[in-house]
Amino acid sequence: MEHEATVEGVGVGVGDEGHSLPVVILEARDRLVPIFISGDQAQSMQLAMEGEPFERPLTHDLFVEMVAEFGAAIDRVRIDDLADGTFYAKIDMEQYHGGERKQAVFDARPSDGIALALRVDCPLIITDEVIDEAGKPPEAFDSEETLDDPSEEDDDPFGGAGDDPFR
Repeated sequence: MEHEATVEGVGVGVGDEGHSLPVVILEARDRLVPIFISGDQAQSMQLAMEGEPFERPLTHDLFVEMVAEFGAAIDRVRIDDLADGTFYAKIDMEQYHGGERKQAVFDARPSDGIALALRVDCPLIITDEVIDEAGKPPEAFDSEETLDDPSEEDDDPFGGAGDDPFR
C-alpha cells in the first residue's frame, strides 16, 4: 500500500559512529522516515521548502524548467524500496504530444525525487514496506539518542553505496 508523505524537515543526523550527516525527515502513516542525504541535496531541499531562489538555477530548478519546456510534468515521486540500506525512488511523469498522453517512469535517487517534488508540489509517495523497515515513531526523535542510519549496520557510513555515497 502507498501513502502520501510530507517533508517534515531537513537537518543533521548523527549516525552510530558519531558522524554528522545531512538528513531529510519524511512523515507518513504517523511514522517518521529519516533518509540520509548529501549537503548539496539538503541545501537544495531547504531552499525549495523556503521558496527562496538561488542566485543561479540549481540542478533541480534546471530540470524542472527543462521538463516544462518539453511539455511534460512530474506527476508524483515514489519512494518504493529499501534494500541493503539504500532507498530507491521513481519519478512518474507525463507528456502530451500531438494530443496523445505519454507516461514515463524514471529511476531516481530519493534525494533528487524529494527535491523535485518540493519544487513542483506533486505528491510524494512512500510504500508500507519502506515505512515498516525505516520508519520510527515521532518520540524516537525527541531523545538525545542518535538516529540510526539503516545503512550503518556495517562500518561504512555511506551504506555500501559504492561510488555514490549519497544515493
